[in-house]
Amino acid sequence: MIKRLTFAALVLGCVMATPSWAALKPGDAAPDFTAQAAVGGEDFSFSLANALKKGPVVLYFFPKAFTKGCTAEAHDFAEAAEKFTAAGATLIGMSADDIGTLHKFSTQECSGKFPVAADPDLKVIRAFDAALIRVGSIGVADRISYVIGQDGKIAYVHADRSPEKHVENTLAAVQELQRKK
Repeated sequence: MIKRLTFAALVLGCVMATPSWAALKPGDAAPDFTAQAAVGGEDFSFSLANALKKGPVVLYFFPKAFTKGCTAEAHDFAEAAEKFTAAGATLIGMSADDIGTLHKFSTQECSGKFPVAADPDLKVIRAFDAALIRVGSIGVADRISYVIGQDGKIAYVHADRSPEKHVENTLAAVQELQRKK
């Protein structure tokens, strides 16, 4: 009986800790970070603070490079990259994958149109409440997209494990921020 209650508590705790319950909310301060990133297979250091000097930032977390949903989402963001740029936003994806994997992903799946950042130790992923915690599986990001305003605050959050609406919704949020200027 105690084992069953312990297991049930563990499962409930894991479900409650998923980002759909714990994601940062609009108005919250976005945690500042610098991360190793790649665009078109080239390394660089991405700084949120520096990117925010130029305009809003769309930071989307994805579970694992080269998986079906993450590849589809990367293609969708790549197709819309020019629209984000036209709206004044910087776009960046992030996962717990290593930078070597993301070099390939940035070229093959992102078409060199936007960067992806590596967070293998999950520091940034956890700071944004974007860690996907499942019984028997840790170490990946959940699928959450944030729009961060130039003021460094979360302007919009889309937390959905389906990749389908992340691009559409974040682009609309960025465009709304620009209209309010």
